[in-house]
Amino acid sequence: MRNQLLHGYLIHHRKYREKSHIVHLFTQEYGRVDGILRQTPPPQFQPIQIQASGKSELKNFSKLEIQQQPIFFHGDAFFCGFYLNEIILRLCPLEENLDLTFSQYALCLAELQHLAERNQDGQFLKQILRQFEHALLQDLGYPIDFNFDAHQNPISAARQYQFHLNEGFLVETKMTNSALTGELILSMHDYIPDREFDAQQLQCLTKLYRQMLTALLGERPLKSRQLWIQHRQIQN
Repeated sequence: MRNQLLHGYLIHHRKYREKSHIVHLFTQEYGRVDGILRQTPPPQFQPIQIQASGKSELKNFSKLEIQQQPIFFHGDAFFCGFYLNEIILRLCPLEENLDLTFSQYALCLAELQHLAERNQDGQFLKQILRQFEHALLQDLGYPIDFNFDAHQNPISAARQYQFHLNEGFLVETKMTNSALTGELILSMHDYIPDREFDAQQLQCLTKLYRQMLTALLGERPLKSRQLWIQHRQIQN
């Protein structure tokens, strides 16, 4: 890159030498981009414009501009934003455009600003998270066939299934906490792209996407999830 103008968000940063920071950005043009910023990093969850130069994986960032007034999240909205950023940092490859994920991330941040007044039953927050995970997994190359199992047999509403990341749905003879009913899986037939998931679809994807993301993330747990659980325990 040479004086490449980027538009995006700060995902994470850490101190680097006396007056510099290593920053991780999520950008509209190149997905995740890492580099060195020789000034105070911008706030998270806030659109920025910045210039990037360099041939290595660690770019030189300059000419930072913050695009709007600061956004401050509290409570569940803060932990949700932390979760989104950690997922991006852990799973998104460097300098690979992820259009769906970037658009959904920006939409999530806008919706999180209204979380307090719209999340009385918890469904609004689930909708935000599942929509983001849905876009991310598609961009990462993990679309799901909800019509057939791993052996190309039609999904049966009366059976139980276990999902395997590199295979698909396999029939499960015993009911386990991680198993999905065929009825839940088939509920995705009625999903219309770019629309909200209904209650049954949310139930299916909440369990399914947690399994998929856990497999992709490996043994190291998400810090945001641990902190979110602690926060909920304190609240209760």
